[in-house]
Amino acid sequence: MLSKNKQKFILSLSRKKAREQAGVFVGEGHKLVGDLLSAGLDAQQIIATEKWLSENKNLITEGAEIIQASIDEIKKVSSHKSPPEVIGIFKQKSGKLSLDQLRNELCLFLDEVQDPGNLGTIVRLADWFGIKHVICSINCADIYNAKTIQSTMGAISRVNIYYQDACQFLVSYQKLNLPVYGTFLDGNNIYNEKLSNKGLIIMGNEGKGISDEVANFVSHKLLIPSFPSGIPTSESLNVSVATAITCAEFRRQA
Repeated sequence: MLSKNKQKFILSLSRKKAREQAGVFVGEGHKLVGDLLSAGLDAQQIIATEKWLSENKNLITEGAEIIQASIDEIKKVSSHKSPPEVIGIFKQKSGKLSLDQLRNELCLFLDEVQDPGNLGTIVRLADWFGIKHVICSINCADIYNAKTIQSTMGAISRVNIYYQDACQFLVSYQKLNLPVYGTFLDGNNIYNEKLSNKGLIIMGNEGKGISDEVANFVSHKLLIPSFPSGIPTSESLNVSVATAITCAEFRRQA
């Protein structure tokens, strides 16, 4: 049974401050919770129907509090329109960023990406393209927002996310002497450029693109060209779509 105190706690986790204080985040649904459990993330609580618990005993990690609940009870604490059979409360990942980790890697830096869905999709893309580290500026969306978590489709278990002051991080990153790429409307055609399999790809804010202060650190400006050339098109691409195209070209050349 899902007590009123448990319900109150789970509902409080819709707020970033509450998630930070408790050091946890919420995952909902069989696919997402199953992926997170299979990846070895520590579950603090599993709230699920009797049917789900009986069918997924092998997934549940030792030490997790198991709460059997009805669909009606789960509906009271779910953020979904149609309540899922299972909700998991997971411990947030911990770990500090070390520049040495990035020395031989292709990484992403997100400059004030503010839509939770875009952030989650970009983390999922990073996972697909074998990018292990995503660095977010302080004003990016919260990776543990429910919409972000849902959009990652479990990729958060395999991709490391760090929040850093943009300029401080980029000043430090320069010491690695690796290329820093960014997408701009006045950049060089990405399909004509020789791209490295090590370095940093910067993707900008949904409305403003890469900020001026961050643009100062970019050593290679790239353009995703529209087609056909010279014909009016949409002003820009969605940041997660642009990230997919950019990462695909980097990996194609590799």
